[in-house]
Amino acid sequence: MTLPSLIRIENGEKVRNTFSREEYFGRQRKLRKYMSDNEIDGVLFTSYHNINYYADFLYCSFGRKYGLAITQEKVVSISANIDGGQPWRRTVGDYNVVYTDWQRDNYYRAVKEELHGKRRIGVEFDHLAVEMLSKLKAALPEAEFVDIGVATMRMRMLKSDEEIALIKQGAQVCDVGGAALVAAIKEGVPEHEVALASTQAMVREIARRYPDSELMDTWTWFQSGINTDGAHNPVTTRRVQRGDILSLNCFSMISGYYTALERTLFFDHCSDDHLKLWKVNVEVHEAGLAMVKPGVRCCDIAHELNKIYEAHGLLEYRTFGYGHSFGVLSHYYGREAGLELREDIETVLEPNMVVSIEPMIMLPEGMPGAGGYREHDILVVTKDGAEDITGFPYGPEKNIIHG
Repeated sequence: MTLPSLIRIENGEKVRNTFSREEYFGRQRKLRKYMSDNEIDGVLFTSYHNINYYADFLYCSFGRKYGLAITQEKVVSISANIDGGQPWRRTVGDYNVVYTDWQRDNYYRAVKEELHGKRRIGVEFDHLAVEMLSKLKAALPEAEFVDIGVATMRMRMLKSDEEIALIKQGAQVCDVGGAALVAAIKEGVPEHEVALASTQAMVREIARRYPDSELMDTWTWFQSGINTDGAHNPVTTRRVQRGDILSLNCFSMISGYYTALERTLFFDHCSDDHLKLWKVNVEVHEAGLAMVKPGVRCCDIAHELNKIYEAHGLLEYRTFGYGHSFGVLSHYYGREAGLELREDIETVLEPNMVVSIEPMIMLPEGMPGAGGYREHDILVVTKDGAEDITGFPYGPEKNIIHG
């Protein structure tokens, strides 16, 4: 019995998409104009972020490959048989092609079927592994592959009104998660229990606000004591102790759109050494918030904020850049690297960009005030300045927690 390599599974009814159909068609039109201007007659997206951005399909890889083929004539998602009809139900496009596991490399058969005859194909060089690019070249030997990852990143950096509205909702969900996290902090409670309370509150809030959405990837990192030294340190079973420095990190994910709330907290009391460092970080945070406006370069914000740390003898303890863009990204996919507030990024801020201000310093164990300090707000750049869409309070007056 010969089983097929490629099939269609159009099971059920199309879902209500995250944004309007006009929003997705507008994104696709902009992409097609770029393709026309640059003599690209086909595109194959393979990343989580671009497939989601252009077609509202956020895949679950589990070691399998996914794609979105876009030409001037059609938009087609490519998915694995294990997902059934879910990719078709979500995709904003012409149809979905499903590849099976019955033969090896059926994914590339699907790509060849959708892009056969295209001479110049845009792919994401920052996402393709060497093996995958080699197999694409074998499947489409007449094609030239050119990078489209940087160009699409720059398109995503400017948010539409619909995107900004969703990001604002996400920031409010993070505020809900922050309140639940603080309420769960008690002496002797392990980090994972505090984090669970926050994550559950955010998932339920997303379900309330977006009853037609898929619920995936929302998470919380809650760190205490020495575990605060890294911004992305995982939750552990360490128990909260009196006098601990704490890091609140709430991340709501709405249809692949990431928002964040991050705060320095202390439990029960804060030593004088810790308080001094915390106040410096708040000073840097507030200075950064005031600098976000149209016409300002990312690198100039970084250089100015460095001066404050340097004046306090703390610049060497800064751990990463001062902020980044928001949109379709997560802890395991996506990043608009051209819109990070770092010394090497010369991008000029424009209205409808969305960035964070999130200064962090870390002093290692054995030093007075040891621990990691970080505050994080999200700002929407407007024509006159910026709107801070984070509502949760920051600083010593609000975030010494008594429980």
